[in-house]
Amino acid sequence: MMPTTTALTAEQTVDVPEITDPSKVAPKDARELSKPFFDRLAVLEEGTPEYQYARNTLIEMNMSLVRYAAGRFRSRGPEEMEDIVQVGMIGLIKAIDRFELTREVEFTSFAVPYIVGEIKRFFRDTSWAVHVPRRLQEARVQLARANEELRSRLGRTPTTKELSELMSLPEDEVVEAQLASNGYKSASLDAAINGSEDGEAALADFIGEEDAALGLIEDFHALAPMIAELDERDRKIIHWRFVEELTQAQIGERLGVSQMHVSRLISRLLARLREGMLSTV
Repeated sequence: MMPTTTALTAEQTVDVPEITDPSKVAPKDARELSKPFFDRLAVLEEGTPEYQYARNTLIEMNMSLVRYAAGRFRSRGPEEMEDIVQVGMIGLIKAIDRFELTREVEFTSFAVPYIVGEIKRFFRDTSWAVHVPRRLQEARVQLARANEELRSRLGRTPTTKELSELMSLPEDEVVEAQLASNGYKSASLDAAINGSEDGEAALADFIGEEDAALGLIEDFHALAPMIAELDERDRKIIHWRFVEELTQAQIGERLGVSQMHVSRLISRLLARLREGMLSTV
């Protein structure tokens, strides 16, 4: 049996195994060994050396959970994996601080969602929304630092030329880096806009749509000279019918002819104009 170390509180005594190197504890053993350490945390005062010992031991013993969760993202490459593991450790620590044995659930089942959630949050906050070449990703970081330095020094937004000189890059590459920065974050068109009067406005509400009426502008320009060539009576009929929106009967009263005759006149005029429009295509 492993020797035990005893922690005293005003209420009770808690015995836990004394572990020389918690990081080398096998995952299957860590599951059982973690229970007395959680018991100990429950009765110790936070911030005491005894509390820190128990907490740190739990963190080191359960690092295998972080490696397990990080393994799902191994395609990211060795350099990024180091960051992923570090972020996963934050999730593990949060899980340890919030876990209670009274939940009647295994710590592994409780901790893994915390770890994976922290990693996914890391990707959400640091990943590029669109594919950007590596050199431009690196230039963006350099650009952010240069912007901050020059703003502080000049008290204003620096020019492209000033950024170019500080970054030792051609101006066109600085412009590329500025454009690439736009690909770092994306926003959903359904995202709510703060400060809207009704509190329910979304980004999509402020994006213009193509106006179908714009397509009529060319038609109006093409029709104008054709209508100008009509005699005065025919121009009046077109105006009354399609501008004043009079009925055929009302037009007939003005012309002193029957509604049937007005119908034939309008049909003839429209056929003439349509033929003229088609001939201009």
